[in-house]
Amino acid sequence: MNTKATELLGIDFPIMQGPFGGGLSTVELTATVSNAGGLGGFGAYTLNPQEIYEVDKQLKAATDKPYNINLWVSDTDAPDGTVSDEQFEKARKLFQPYFDEAGIPLPEKSPSFKSRFENQLQAILDIRPKVFSFMFGTLAADVLEQCRRLGIKTAGAATTLDEAIALDATGVDMIIASGFEAGGHRPSFMAPAEQSLTGTFVLIQLLKEKIKTPIIAAGGIATGKGIAAALTLGADAAQIGTAFLACDESGALPIHRQMLFSDAAKYTMLSRAFTGRLGRGLSTRLAKDLIGKEAQLLPFPLQTTFMSPLRKASLNQQKHDMVLFWGGQIAPILKHTKAKELMQSLIEETTAYTSHAMT
Repeated sequence: MNTKATELLGIDFPIMQGPFGGGLSTVELTATVSNAGGLGGFGAYTLNPQEIYEVDKQLKAATDKPYNINLWVSDTDAPDGTVSDEQFEKARKLFQPYFDEAGIPLPEKSPSFKSRFENQLQAILDIRPKVFSFMFGTLAADVLEQCRRLGIKTAGAATTLDEAIALDATGVDMIIASGFEAGGHRPSFMAPAEQSLTGTFVLIQLLKEKIKTPIIAAGGIATGKGIAAALTLGADAAQIGTAFLACDESGALPIHRQMLFSDAAKYTMLSRAFTGRLGRGLSTRLAKDLIGKEAQLLPFPLQTTFMSPLRKASLNQQKHDMVLFWGGQIAPILKHTKAKELMQSLIEETTAYTSHAMT
């Protein structure tokens, strides 16, 4: 259980909880995982600097152990934060039937979106979390230098070998190998996400051949057996998302957690329909209807804003086939609803498998 990652991060077990954006992370979940000897993670990409300071204050009160705060280097795909009226009309036309079905009016064009990353980054440098992980890009050399000076460990996410090599060249402390099995957004930043679909266990092996930086396996892992497999292939830790998202302590809605334990969890798909960026969630009628119509969607995060009233109305009316519930391919084997019990089971199972492998 002692790996480069546990040493680097000052944690007892090579188990990291995936940081969820969009209100799905909570202080309670993050602290529970950290207090149990893993590394809790908090997704902060939708928060303003003031909210990041506030969350950090709560985290420090809830745990004296290391934790990870996550940001998105690139938080918009709209060149100047907006789209043409023509593009907006295309999206309205495409979604008209769904808004009609929910009995709500189509949204008006929202004001332009301004990237928040630089201001958020300053908050990270001020609060100095033990770990700062980031997705959708690389960090500038001077930023990494500041992190090193402040004692902040950095972890960047890669979906391909090329992305991992690019991150490696910048000198990050760890690289998160994000396989296509994972729930949530594909954090691709070099080739289109649709072309960046390597599986976790293949990705670990490719990275292991080409780079020296410690690797964290992410995607398709929800048990100690999965962690042991990742460690066997050369990963230094495993990051687990869906299994923690399904726990009561996460910020997921009760219906979302329920869906992850239902038969619906057997079917997941990658779609841009809900946010404008490719992400994996439970299959829905809406996402299936829109396969091949991606050109009519709005860029991220304008698509998220556009879909927000439909999501709200669909949840109220229990029209769940129009709502995206994030989840990875591993969801059908989930068993635990309490984060502490999940951690205990992960630790015991990983220990059993790794000690068995050594005998």
